[in-house]
Amino acid sequence: MSSSEEEDDFPCIESVTPQSKIDTIYQSKTEKGIRKLCFELLDLKDAVENLCGNTRTKYLAFLRLSEEVVETEHEMSELRKNISAQGILVQELLSGVYHELGEWSRANPDLANPEQLKKDNEIDILSSNKTEDEMKLRLENIDILLAEHKVEEAINAIEATEAEERKHPLLNEVSSFKSAFLKQKTLLENQLVEMTEQTLITAAELKTVVHGLVKLGKGPLAHQLFLKAKGARLVKNIDVFLPSCSCYPETFSAALSNLIFSSISLTTKEMSSMFGDDLVYHNKVVQWAEWQIELFVRLVKENAPSSETVSALRAASVCVQASLNHCSALESQGLKLSKVLLVLLQPYVEAVLELNFRRARKLVFDFSGNDEILPLSPRLASPLSTFAISSDGLLVDSGTRFIFMVKDIVDQLTRLVILHFGGNVLGRILQLFDQYMDELIKALPEPSEDDSLVELKEPVPFRAETDSQQLALLGTAFTIAEELLPMVMSKIWSVLNESKEAAENGVNNDNIASLVNNMIDYKDWRKQLQHPLDKLRDHFCRQYVLNFIYSRDGNTRLDAHIYLSGESDDLNWNSDPLPSLPFQALFGKLQQLATVAGDVLLGKEKIQKVLLARLTETVVMWLMSNEEDFWGILENQVSKLHPQGLQQLILDMHFTVEIARFAGYPSRNVQQVASSIIARAIRTFSSGGLNQQSVLPEDEWFVETAKAAINKLLMGGEDGSEISEIDEDHIILHDDDDDDDDDDVELHDEVISDSDRSPSSLSTITSSESFASAESQMLDSLSDFSDPDA
Repeated sequence: MSSSEEEDDFPCIESVTPQSKIDTIYQSKTEKGIRKLCFELLDLKDAVENLCGNTRTKYLAFLRLSEEVVETEHEMSELRKNISAQGILVQELLSGVYHELGEWSRANPDLANPEQLKKDNEIDILSSNKTEDEMKLRLENIDILLAEHKVEEAINAIEATEAEERKHPLLNEVSSFKSAFLKQKTLLENQLVEMTEQTLITAAELKTVVHGLVKLGKGPLAHQLFLKAKGARLVKNIDVFLPSCSCYPETFSAALSNLIFSSISLTTKEMSSMFGDDLVYHNKVVQWAEWQIELFVRLVKENAPSSETVSALRAASVCVQASLNHCSALESQGLKLSKVLLVLLQPYVEAVLELNFRRARKLVFDFSGNDEILPLSPRLASPLSTFAISSDGLLVDSGTRFIFMVKDIVDQLTRLVILHFGGNVLGRILQLFDQYMDELIKALPEPSEDDSLVELKEPVPFRAETDSQQLALLGTAFTIAEELLPMVMSKIWSVLNESKEAAENGVNNDNIASLVNNMIDYKDWRKQLQHPLDKLRDHFCRQYVLNFIYSRDGNTRLDAHIYLSGESDDLNWNSDPLPSLPFQALFGKLQQLATVAGDVLLGKEKIQKVLLARLTETVVMWLMSNEEDFWGILENQVSKLHPQGLQQLILDMHFTVEIARFAGYPSRNVQQVASSIIARAIRTFSSGGLNQQSVLPEDEWFVETAKAAINKLLMGGEDGSEISEIDEDHIILHDDDDDDDDDDVELHDEVISDSDRSPSSLSTITSSESFASAESQMLDSLSDFSDPDA
């Protein structure tokens, strides 16, 4: 019983298959399946290979069949043409015979019987029916050609049909034929228009389209589509070209202009060959060319370098040069596009010039953090380097920067840019030079400057405090204006002069000739360049003279009191009179300045003479114009003006004139102003009831006394007779009707060459007797009238 229960609790598992058997069974099935699959794949491979071979064979057969079909269609087309041509020929022969018979019958009605006339009419009707049938065949042929898009053959067929239509005017009365024919022409026109809208249309296809539209009587449409297709092709070529612009930014505009203007030239030639010289078509081509030029200018602006860089100026110059050359070449084809091009390019070029001159101003005037070394040639750098010892290095550096920037701008300009924009460039250079002179003026001290006021003034990168520094500043300005700028600007003036000569000889065209004639002249430009230079020089002279005349506390060293009796100890009127102490001090100041100028401005005698002459002139002009401190006191207290004071004043004026003559820079202005001062002083003296003739010596006495005083001051001695005599010639200063009043010259040209008649000039006296070699004792004695800080 227990055993049976155990069997019930643990049933027998006879149905379990051993793992080894399972592996054997499934392994054999898997191998069989793989073998079967391999056989199937091999069969599939064979089938695919057979299919590929059959496909290739069938494809080749299809190609052969297609070629045979094309050949058959061509043969059928040729056969139809031959049949049509033969039918037309037969029809023309029949028509001609019937026409001759009809004419003969009408000319000989007696000979023609009624039956014959009836037969002729039947023949005419039959001929007309055949013509209509032939025209139907033509229309069907045109339909077939249009359906197959055989444009050229369709054009020829329509042209032949129109010719046939002209031979048979009665066909125009058949409305069905007329409407069908017009419909075919419209369909052909649409197909031609669609061809022009294709992006890959070739030049030959475009020519076919244009000729077809012209034959269809659509000349204006053909011309419009022709220009549109040319413009689309040009835009496509430009799109291909533009990505390479960044590789050569300065010259890409030349390549772009070549691409666009070559397209304009080719389009104009093709237009003339297809449309003739019709004025309407020519005007449309001109308008189309102007649109392309607008596109050219826009692309140049969009792809040019940054306008404030020198590369932008070079790119603009190359653009103007290349495009104007192309415009000149197009003039032979009747296209005058130069004016349009210049109108479009002018704002762009002027903007580039403006930004480049702004860059120049920034580089010249901004010294903070700008240590860039400028590659200036020795020919331009060496004249300025001579002032480096006597001045602040920033002064020479500023002059070097100025010349470098002007040269850098001028070097980028091409010939045609100079001709068309040279006036703009010259004006901007003058403006830049004027601004540079303003900066140099800021470096000079103001008259009687107070230290507290100096701190409130606009800061400047460098200051010229001493005489040597101020003279170096003036020398730098004169060297730039007189030597360096003419060298740098020679490129512009050579181009203008060559063009002017060519214009005079009739070589240039009218546009260039008018440009050159309207351009500023070299002499006028130099005169305008002189104005800022005179402004700088006059500022220096004014502050130099005012610092001499006025002390730091505001007192005047030179006023009317020194000539009034009992109010000054400056009058030393004895048997050997001398100029008043202020004028002796003036002599010493000029002498000191001449010594410094001889060292700083070595080799620049012209600048030295002009400067000293202007200083002397400034003194007498200040005296002449000082109504309050000088003439007001002198005229209000005329009773105190004794003969000795008048003589002293006249001697001072003669002494001033002789200083200029003795130093080799006699000035007409000094002579004339001194003469005016003397004349007014005499009138003031005479207003007191005294006779000047009884108290004044001869003019020669004043001249000789002034010369003797110069000799005495130079030698520091008491006896002027020991010194060799100065020039025996003298100037009569009292004559108000001086013949020299008619000479109107510029201040910088008013130094009169007196070397032929003045043995007392600087070049004829020894070093111990020269104007710049006075004894230190004499200078020390006049120290009270000199500016200790000068």
